[in-house]
Amino acid sequence: MAYTSEVIHRASQVLERRRTALKSQQRALRAEVYERIPEVRAIDGRLRAGMLALTAAALDHGTDPAPRVADIRAQNAALRERRAELLTQNGFEPDCLDDRPFCPDCEDRGWIGTRMCSCLKELCAQEQIKSLSSLLDLGEQSFENFSLDWYSTAYDEELGLSPRENMVMVEKICRNYAEKFGKFLIHNLFLTGDPGLGKTFLSACIARVVSDKGFSVVYDTAVTIFTNFEDAKFGRDDNADEAVHRYLSCDLLILDDLGSELTSTMSQSALYTLINTRLMEDRHTVISSNLSLDEIHRRYQPMIASRLEGEYRELTFVGQDIRLLRKNS
Repeated sequence: MAYTSEVIHRASQVLERRRTALKSQQRALRAEVYERIPEVRAIDGRLRAGMLALTAAALDHGTDPAPRVADIRAQNAALRERRAELLTQNGFEPDCLDDRPFCPDCEDRGWIGTRMCSCLKELCAQEQIKSLSSLLDLGEQSFENFSLDWYSTAYDEELGLSPRENMVMVEKICRNYAEKFGKFLIHNLFLTGDPGLGKTFLSACIARVVSDKGFSVVYDTAVTIFTNFEDAKFGRDDNADEAVHRYLSCDLLILDDLGSELTSTMSQSALYTLINTRLMEDRHTVISSNLSLDEIHRRYQPMIASRLEGEYRELTFVGQDIRLLRKNS
């Protein structure tokens, strides 16, 4: 699960702020305890001295350190027991002064060796959702809020069923794709249909569920994606290389509004690189477009159209513009 360096950086900052806040809380609690129970301060001083004595005894090569070590440990155990009694008598938890991290697995470092800890993964997922929300308005866009009421129940001869029946199938596939991400038979989706029929809404639903599962998700428009490819090629923007890397390496890429870009040799090359690289590396992609597959064949190079047709499951959105229906309702 390849989170972007930006997401990892922001998540690490959250982890650092959380760690700093915890230390501050622990210092404040210790100061309160020492003021109310001076004997605890004295005990802690004796415990620190005992730890130093324990180290010195263990390193003493002149005599057998075992008896001295055992004696110091017994004294320290008695001191800790007395401290716990004092804390409990004064309404504190017996171990409240122990320095305990939020995450015992990594001790709030975020990493266990070279492996990202689950606590940092969770923060990465949260930061990723924030990034997606700024683009997709994920506040209300979820499968639970997807309504079929906007789609007609009238039979469509071209479809062979009603728009609502068609969208029942489309929504089911999108939901299964998201909820079973990585294990679902279908790896890539091509959402096609006129504007205002729910393509971006269901794309956002997919993004939310897949991101919540801990996978890296990148959403961007075709125009922005191809601009970044061009800027990276010609060295126009230092951030473009990072963007292109995100497009190629994320677990799920959602490319919105294919066909809105100016068709050029550069954009066709970028699209082919993007589609082919992700297919070869078995990375999942969702593409939405106002173009049909027939129009894709007419507009793009044959090697692009053939991959979209052969490797993507086409989901056709039909009906009336939901934005206009809502405006007039």
